[in-house]
Amino acid sequence: MRFTFIHAADLHIDSPLAGLRAKNENIARSFADAGRKAVQALIDETIASKAAFLIIAGDIFDGDWKDVTTGLFFIGAISALHRAGIPVFIVKGNHDAENLMSRDLPYPGSVTVFPTRASTVMLEEHRVALHGRSFPDRLTADFVATYPTRREGWLNIGVLHTSLDGSRGHEGYAPCSLDDLKRFGYDYWALGHVHAAEIVSRDPWIVFPGNLQGRSVRETGPKGAMRVTVEDGRIVDVSPLTLDSARWAHLTIDLAGCADEAQILPRVTAELSDVHAQSKGRALAVRVTLTGTTTLHNHLIARREMLQDELRASALHLADDCWVEQLKIRTTLPAQPVVAGPDTANIDVAALLGEAAQDPSFAAALAELTETIRAKLPRDLQDELSASDTVASLTEDARALLVGELS
Repeated sequence: MRFTFIHAADLHIDSPLAGLRAKNENIARSFADAGRKAVQALIDETIASKAAFLIIAGDIFDGDWKDVTTGLFFIGAISALHRAGIPVFIVKGNHDAENLMSRDLPYPGSVTVFPTRASTVMLEEHRVALHGRSFPDRLTADFVATYPTRREGWLNIGVLHTSLDGSRGHEGYAPCSLDDLKRFGYDYWALGHVHAAEIVSRDPWIVFPGNLQGRSVRETGPKGAMRVTVEDGRIVDVSPLTLDSARWAHLTIDLAGCADEAQILPRVTAELSDVHAQSKGRALAVRVTLTGTTTLHNHLIARREMLQDELRASALHLADDCWVEQLKIRTTLPAQPVVAGPDTANIDVAALLGEAAQDPSFAAALAELTETIRAKLPRDLQDELSASDTVASLTEDARALLVGELS
């Protein structure tokens, strides 16, 4: 007997994308709509492929909704699977646990939401045993022992929302090790919580499908779910499904040795054109970071805003939903200092700012101000001001800006 099932996680329906909205409302709307479109693509693919069932391993929602339309959208989407006779199995993740409004959603009868006590659901037709547990709140204590033992003679699937060992850049949630999971003897662990798709193990299969739709520039590239093929009671293939309808990208462009600003725009535009082609018509938001050692460093810092606008115009030439989310300047000056012009001959800007940066009261005031600003930012932008060298980088940018303007 051969069948397939689909494993998805981290839908985060109606995630706000506040940071992008602050820069371009139209592009942000495309990305906000993309979350729902990705969910619809998941439903359509599940039906079209005649999948035996769908697993959603947590974080359907992104905390409490602004209004009930978020919940009604998901009920409408999942009900199409009910009408097609395809069951759905859900565990609640940490964002679902934060959502009070979703706790009593009236799902159709073909939807199973695992309770907070680990339990098993048997699918006799396919000889599949699914083991899962939802969590009512954040879980940091030992929990693995609460999962049921494997059912001999059945295909055993564990469904779990977890950060595993916490090494994948996501906050700790239901932590455990690979050895913890392998001890159960399950054939497949359907995981959620980590937004990067990864087949962690093939014996047994331990899989993160990644999130359904990228939400920020930290979540670049194709996004979607996993299609799992079972033959004669054994998993024979696990393949990614691309379901996103908008995409993030991060271009890092080395300007080493570049001494002419006129070379920069064509170089970046060519890279933008390539990544836009790879997005295959999806809305695209790109962060561009310029790196390398170049005599243009101070000039680029001083002209960053104008250069960013020029790049945004070039992106819009490609498509009206292609956007440069931000331009970052991470270049450096050559080891030999650039000779200052006559207007800067008597101004040692670097020394002045270097002294200011070493002043404990200045550093403390800047750090306090940075943290105050960071706390007021939308959640998806807070990491932008979380680097330990914020004071040093700000003073360096200020030095380069002043020298660039004076030049």
